[in-house]
Amino acid sequence: MAKQGEGLKKEERLCSRKLIETLFGTGGSHAMTSFPLKAVYRLVDRTDATDGELQMGKASSRADVQILVSVPKKHFKRAVKRNRVKRQVREAYRKHKQLLFPRMAEMADKQLLIAFIWLSNELTSSVTVEEKVENLLHRIGERI
Repeated sequence: MAKQGEGLKKEERLCSRKLIETLFGTGGSHAMTSFPLKAVYRLVDRTDATDGELQMGKASSRADVQILVSVPKKHFKRAVKRNRVKRQVREAYRKHKQLLFPRMAEMADKQLLIAFIWLSNELTSSVTVEEKVENLLHRIGERI
């Protein structure tokens, strides 16, 4: 049985088009690489993040951290391989997301958006992916 808070809920996934445009479109985002992964992250005000969703009739997202996992079709033509990599990254994040909790607890009015982007043309073992995600989360936790 999973411990409390160890799952990956819908609220923790970055789905809002407005938030994705905020993360990638405007300046202010930061990026770091731990090959084969690249993490793009940005701290946003929680009021900015939820205003658009409230106007559209959606419930506000309460998650402190929201993630997006992207595996380009350019690297893996077959969806089976892309889905495998996304599953590995999501699982690694789920196991190590508690690294961000102490810093996010200090900033109650902020929300962290993270996009994990796959850079390699080759499949990697789950252990390696987990190490890389843990490394990135630790570095993001130090910088925010």
